[in-house]
Amino acid sequence: MKTTLDIADDLLLEAKALAVRRRTSLKALVEHALQREIYPSTPAVSGLADKDLIEISPYGLPRLKRKGTGTITTEMVRQLMDEEGI
Repeated sequence: MKTTLDIADDLLLEAKALAVRRRTSLKALVEHALQREIYPSTPAVSGLADKDLIEISPYGLPRLKRKGTGTITTEMVRQLMDEEGI
C-alpha cells in the first residue's frame, strides 16, 4: 500500500544515509522501524526468537550472537556443504 508522509528534512536525510550504510532501501528501513514500534516484544524476523542465538544490534536489527572467537575457513564450509549434500 502506498502512502504519503511528511518527514522533517534532516530526519529523512539521516534515514536515507542509514539505509545506504545498511545496504537496504528507505522503504525497508521504515517498515522495520514501524515493526519494532508496533510489535516491540516480537522479533523482527520470524523464527529467530531464540535468545541464546539472537541479539539486537546497535542499529536495532537482529543478528546472530557470536560464539567463540574461532575462524571459519573455506574448508570448514565445504565440509559442511558436503555433509548436507549441497
